Amino acid sequence: MSLVQVKQVTLEYPIIGIGSRSVKNHVLTTATGGLITGGDAIPVVKALQDVDFSLREGDRLGLIGHNGAGKSTLLKVLAGIYKPTSGTVLARGRVVSTLNLALGMEPEATGIENIFIRGLLLGMKKAEIRRKLDSIAEFTELGEYLHMPLRIYSSGMATRLAFATVTAMEADILLMDEVIGTGDARFMDKTEHRLKDFIHRSKILVLASHTEAIIRNFCNKALLMEQGKVRGIGSVDEMFQLYYQHIHPTRLLEYQSKKIDNKMATG
Repeated sequence: MSLVQVKQVTLEYPIIGIGSRSVKNHVLTTATGGLITGGDAIPVVKALQDVDFSLREGDRLGLIGHNGAGKSTLLKVLAGIYKPTSGTVLARGRVVSTLNLALGMEPEATGIENIFIRGLLLGMKKAEIRRKLDSIAEFTELGEYLHMPLRIYSSGMATRLAFATVTAMEADILLMDEVIGTGDARFMDKTEHRLKDFIHRSKILVLASHTEAIIRNFCNKALLMEQGKVRGIGSVDEMFQLYYQHIHPTRLLEYQSKKIDNKMATG
């Protein structure tokens, strides 16, 4: 059974190249709410502090919080990109991340070759890639371009190729930083359907987004982060209420009015 267990995870990293008494360090310390420490030594960023939660199959967790709250950093820890300074992370099952769609793409290789390269980096076996190659190629609508080097592709074509490859995977644990797309307006309906299917096939989802509607659409629970700490975890409604109450109080009345209007509309 797939699961995620995060126990007392803290992540700190030094900022090399600035002195603790410099104006730049003072500005950074102020901007991060005092999360940069170090005294007269090398400044250290406390990116995550004692983060603790667990997820099981069926959980769709939305990460919410302001810019710099630690959402993307937490996703990178779950993906194994960052190693915690202390604490433990257990991810049981195949972890698929969409944090960097272009990772491993080779400009001189053909589109077909890049499907294999990207697929192998994502953890797919060659036999699995071969089984899915035709469906990936068909979805991209790139035709003969698939036999040409990636360097002649437009950015939209390259993104479409990467998107088709990653969404062909079977994810036990899916990590997403905002909802991915191709940037191609004509292609959006097609990608939206494929993306929803990709998400629904996953057993556990962890999604960070600044868009409330996206969290509500895909998630059944939420985790509120503030300055690298977990402020709360619970239902999506509860966490957005907490978010507006403590972080954006000026928008709390607007949020509550919207909830009342929605209830009246559906009642």
